[in-house]
Amino acid sequence: MALGLAAVPAAHAAPLVQLPAGPVTLAPAKKPVRSVAVAPSEPQVRTCPLRFGVGTPGGPSASQELAEVASLTGEKPSIILSYKDFAQPVPYFELEQARAAGATTLLTWEPWAWGGGTDQPAYSLDAIASGAHDAHITDWATRLAGWGSPVMLRFGHEMNGNWYPWAEGVNGNGAGDYVAAWRHVHDIFTRAGADNVQWVWNPNVPYYGSTPLDGLYPGADYVDVVALDGYNWGTSQTWSSWQQPWDLFAYGLSEMRRLAPGKEILIAETASAEAGGSKAEWNAHLVYYLAQQPDVTGLVWFHLDKEVDWRINSSAPSAQSLAAELAKRPCP
Repeated sequence: MALGLAAVPAAHAAPLVQLPAGPVTLAPAKKPVRSVAVAPSEPQVRTCPLRFGVGTPGGPSASQELAEVASLTGEKPSIILSYKDFAQPVPYFELEQARAAGATTLLTWEPWAWGGGTDQPAYSLDAIASGAHDAHITDWATRLAGWGSPVMLRFGHEMNGNWYPWAEGVNGNGAGDYVAAWRHVHDIFTRAGADNVQWVWNPNVPYYGSTPLDGLYPGADYVDVVALDGYNWGTSQTWSSWQQPWDLFAYGLSEMRRLAPGKEILIAETASAEAGGSKAEWNAHLVYYLAQQPDVTGLVWFHLDKEVDWRINSSAPSAQSLAAELAKRPCP
């Protein structure tokens, strides 16, 4: 099933004022934005140290949406974001479409039923850990193992917030339940021989009041990639203000390095609003800042018009700036 706007996770509606709990060492002063370059006429997939990925309303099977992104940025995405809940089967067609396009699917696997809100006892973390969904989990594990190609599995993302039923503190979940559920699901995949699955542990950027990450990390043996989601809401909301990329991500990146030293880091969802500053400048700063982090291997743009217009082409300068800065990344 293609992902429609209504099916996109509600996390982006939560008031995420990123106020780190401790002192933060910020990146160096921002880099001036230079003149914009013209995107190449024939975009190619590039596997630079910092890969470019995207999430669109239709996901990996929406070839026209992905072609539009390639045209806007001058680059075909090498990571394509997808969302599935626990009621859906393995999305073979999407996986094949992404593979044919030379990309890897970042498959967001959400343990709930879409549209049911945070109070879904059938999908509590205890229910998952105790085996209530083992048949479904085993089916996914077996089928993904049989498919064989690499897939990045983003299970129960943004768990440090309070807007999903797999968060601790909602839906009857308590401290330690998230790690127990994660390890249970991971162990089923291990028994099924799903060695092609990369496990992506993906909190939201920490904010004042978010659940501390220490009790949510499953451990090095259960995680392959760590990731962050973070958005610059600008002044689009009554509670929000403009945040430069280093203000948004610096503390979260330091937490990833502390909890998971040596793991590669992915920015799995990001975008900027237009209100409150220059989105074109923000786009350039984002790519420049992340390209200076040797352990950050990719950024995935949330190319949707949802709570605000997060799309790359919310304005012409926004699209032009992102294309120009992506073209400047160092490649082997």
